[in-house]
Amino acid sequence: MAAHCRSASIMLSGGHSALKMPSGRPDRHYKCRAGGETTFPPPTGSRKVKGISSKPPSFVARVWDYIEGVVIRVLMRHSENYPQLQSSMRRAASNLINKTKEKAMDRMMENVEMEKLTDYTCNPKYMLEWNNLMSQQNKFMDAINRRSKSSNINLEAIGEVDVANLRDRKDQIQDAFDLKMRITAYWKIVLGRIVDSMALHLLFDMQNLVNSEMEAEIVGELIGPNGGGIEKMLEEAPSVAAKRDKLNRSVRLLRECAAVVAKIMDKINCEDYND
Repeated sequence: MAAHCRSASIMLSGGHSALKMPSGRPDRHYKCRAGGETTFPPPTGSRKVKGISSKPPSFVARVWDYIEGVVIRVLMRHSENYPQLQSSMRRAASNLINKTKEKAMDRMMENVEMEKLTDYTCNPKYMLEWNNLMSQQNKFMDAINRRSKSSNINLEAIGEVDVANLRDRKDQIQDAFDLKMRITAYWKIVLGRIVDSMALHLLFDMQNLVNSEMEAEIVGELIGPNGGGIEKMLEEAPSVAAKRDKLNRSVRLLRECAAVVAKIMDKINCEDYND
């Protein structure tokens, strides 16, 4: 299926959508094949990607900041009996998560740049969604042709549209409607790709972080030249030292008590012997 279209844009005005047609632009060609084969949606789809290009990397950064907080809290809770090691463990976890976060942000930026580079999909849902949206064209054209009817019309995936300013530009309307529906259908594909990629990579990175990378990073930090982990492990923890001092005082007190009791028993035995 081939189509020749002029660019169209939807601008919000007074709570309603008004379809504006730019003039003087040449027709654009885009190629579509049904049945799950290669599809090249309208080239204006990349403009929408550019508009949200900073949001996916920013979201990834916020997610990893949250993960860092959770991981460090868990590590501190499980190492509370070894406070001399907690600073090294915290530093190792923070360094590893920061490196993982930077890789994730770079990967997401690459995904966004690829989406901006070209409008492409082989997902058959694109054509299905476009056909579904195009089924509203008759209702849309009827609202334009019948001036006696209300100029506001509600379109699926678009919302309420004011068509009053389009009734005198019928020669461009069908091409514009087709292009808008193609962009709308393709945008769902783009969002799905970005979200799926983000979620899958996040799960994969977390799995590697917990199961393989974290232990090696902590051990490296502890036994490294600047970690001093072995020496710190040989140091007695303050809580253990306090318990040992308390135990030593108890032992001394028991020994003193035993000596006093022994003297008393000796005195009692001597008195019984004299009697």
